[in-house]
Amino acid sequence: MTTALDRNASTEHLPESDEAFHIETHGIDYIPLSERWAKPRDVGWMWAGASVQVEYFIYGAILMTFGFTFWQAVSVIIIGNLSFFFLGLMSLQGPQAGTTVFGTNRAAYGPNGSRLIAFFNWLTQLGFEVEGIILIVGAALVLTVKAGFTPGDPAKVIFVIVAVAIQAVLPFLGHATIVRVLRWLTIPFVAIFAIMLGFTIPHVHTASSHAGVGWPLYLAGLAFTITLSGLGWTECGSDYSRYLRPEAKKSSIIGWVFVCTAIPEILVMVLGAAVFTFVKGLGTGAAFTALATQTAIPAWFVVLFLIFAAFQIFAINGLDLYSSGVTLQAMGVHVKRYVAVVIDCVIVLGFSIFAVLSTSFSTYLGDFVFMVIIWIAPWFGIYMTDWVLRRFKYVPAHLQRTGRDSLYYRNGGIFWPAIIAQLAGMFAAASGLSVTPHIYFTMPTWLNEVTAHTTYADFSVYLGIGVGALVYLVLAFASVRKQADEQDRLLAEAPPL
Repeated sequence: MTTALDRNASTEHLPESDEAFHIETHGIDYIPLSERWAKPRDVGWMWAGASVQVEYFIYGAILMTFGFTFWQAVSVIIIGNLSFFFLGLMSLQGPQAGTTVFGTNRAAYGPNGSRLIAFFNWLTQLGFEVEGIILIVGAALVLTVKAGFTPGDPAKVIFVIVAVAIQAVLPFLGHATIVRVLRWLTIPFVAIFAIMLGFTIPHVHTASSHAGVGWPLYLAGLAFTITLSGLGWTECGSDYSRYLRPEAKKSSIIGWVFVCTAIPEILVMVLGAAVFTFVKGLGTGAAFTALATQTAIPAWFVVLFLIFAAFQIFAINGLDLYSSGVTLQAMGVHVKRYVAVVIDCVIVLGFSIFAVLSTSFSTYLGDFVFMVIIWIAPWFGIYMTDWVLRRFKYVPAHLQRTGRDSLYYRNGGIFWPAIIAQLAGMFAAASGLSVTPHIYFTMPTWLNEVTAHTTYADFSVYLGIGVGALVYLVLAFASVRKQADEQDRLLAEAPPL
């Protein structure tokens, strides 16, 4: 039933369960229609605030270390960021299901089978959070040196503790706070990168000294970009769209999400690639040090840029922490959402201290981030195929049930066709993963057959999505279509929650 609140809700007047600067009480539970306050533009502006950020600036520089010419890098950045269409698609389930991504994932994998995939995502979110803390501490260390101090290990530990405490604030408060703060931060973040562009233009060398790369390494750079842009955010889509009403236009959701992510990230990554042409160290682990020691960009602006970069990463880590918190709930850990955030912060604190004190941890972390694609590509293919087979609908009440009374319980709470498809897709993705200069381990040939016989071209994204989706379609088609008919019957008979 539509209420006055449903008709008139806005970000200026929110229900108490999701009010800005108050602790959100919802986790993976269903969001009642009376509390669906958001509009597609709210989700879009939130993602805009998450997209104009320094991590993508550095990713653009890292692409140049593959050996691309500047214009090759630009083409990779543009094509790779078209993957934000995937994030738009993955934001469409939340309004109808009323829950998070890994609440909805129970339909495809079963309540118990979904716990394994949720665990993969939880580790992924923690990894990105640690990466963000490393960058924040790196910026703080550079600023400390520029102030005339030489920080030792105790100072690094203090920086980590303070950084983890600060980053916990937004996700602890919850969804509405994150949406509002990221919207506010969009304009100053755009301004700081616009000023950076002004300083960059006189010094950029588009006629790079790099000779360019062939198609195998081009595909590796494309996989890198796709993974760390649209595909890498797909597991968070419905976490932020579930406060939209079911009748929200799908084209508006996709449009707002795509425009507010792809365009800013293309511009920011291209800027990073441009700065790399005269600040070579920008694409290394000492990116902030390289930026601080160059002379083309004024020192005062570098200091301002690093301060903004740190605050920016706090906001981005807030998104990761929020999603890792609700994912922890989806794994079956029975705690409040904000308690889950605290648990994740403690874990991130330990890993982050180890990271900043270790000389090799960043290398392993880089491998971890790149290898995320092995699980996420087939999962995306399976999730989207399942949603299409269900005629783009779920039964919200049954998504909230994890026992035998759930329509999605299947065999012991596991839908085995999804698990088999996931394993097949992961093997396919691994077989197509290129051993690039940014992957510091070697894979056995039997696991890396595709790249070993294609001059180490990277087909991981396409094989992972394609094989996962195809195997699931073959194994699950009849069963899921039958369940879709049952869904239609239940939705017709039962009133909304």
